[in-house]
Amino acid sequence: MKKISIVIPAYNEEEVIRTSYFKTKEVLEKCEQYDYEIIYINDGSKDKTLEILQKITQENEKVKVISFSRNFGHQEAVTAGLQFVTGEVVAIMDVDLQDPPELLPEMISLWEEGNEVIYGKRKLRKGESKFKLLTAKMFYTTLNALSDIEIPRDTGDFRVVDRKVVDVINQLPEHNKFLRGLFSWVGFKQKAFDYERQERQAGKTKYPFTKMWNLASNGIISFSTKPLKFVGGLGILTILMSIIILMYSLLSYLFQLNNLTPGWTSIMVTITLFSGVQLLSIWMMSEYIARIYDETRKRPQYIIDKKINIE
Repeated sequence: MKKISIVIPAYNEEEVIRTSYFKTKEVLEKCEQYDYEIIYINDGSKDKTLEILQKITQENEKVKVISFSRNFGHQEAVTAGLQFVTGEVVAIMDVDLQDPPELLPEMISLWEEGNEVIYGKRKLRKGESKFKLLTAKMFYTTLNALSDIEIPRDTGDFRVVDRKVVDVINQLPEHNKFLRGLFSWVGFKQKAFDYERQERQAGKTKYPFTKMWNLASNGIISFSTKPLKFVGGLGILTILMSIIILMYSLLSYLFQLNNLTPGWTSIMVTITLFSGVQLLSIWMMSEYIARIYDETRKRPQYIIDKKINIE
């Protein structure tokens, strides 16, 4: 009998985690031709999330728990879960029920047809602000403009993947993972699955603007070096502009146009322009250097405090 592995990260989700478990379990038990396991990753929760998960593992030995020593982040939690899956097919989903477990049988059917990565594509995003929808659209537009690979728009980490794809992802050593990009990068036979993303069932989002910004910057930096090339082009452009300003100043002096305060405009424009370009260049390069620094330190991506029902 084939096994389905479900990977679900959780951070301070005491209000919804039991409801999420029962709905997921109900769906999986209807797939009678499959065995299943549910792997929850407690990402350093400070509420009763871990306590609830411990009780669930006592009720159902097919539920497994990985608990971090502190909060390491959503991508790290999913990465940890992928390391411990044992099924032939793996599903990644959030605990807040915005990605409905009821869709899993349809997605697994697409896997049975030979598709190896079935990614959820949001055709409607309920309960999300116009600001978040706008920034998400801008992010994917920017990412695909800069990236050398096509990363599907309006997707998250909700997907069903073949075990061999997971094995390849697990072999990738980088620390600052942008998983939805990596799943596109590795290739294999991919299929979009359109669905309506639901409103969060309970609790508050664990992805405020700062975390969304960090995820977006990881995505762009991990899959493109074009910002560095942009800096080079910007440097050339500013040099040309400086030459134009210099020529204009010389012509004004030679032909006594007297339409400029002598020296002030050219000095101010040159200083401010070059200062802005230098700061922008330093910022862009520092982002790449920071990623290199993270990799060279070789610190683990996460630290596991305890494992339950996992050998």
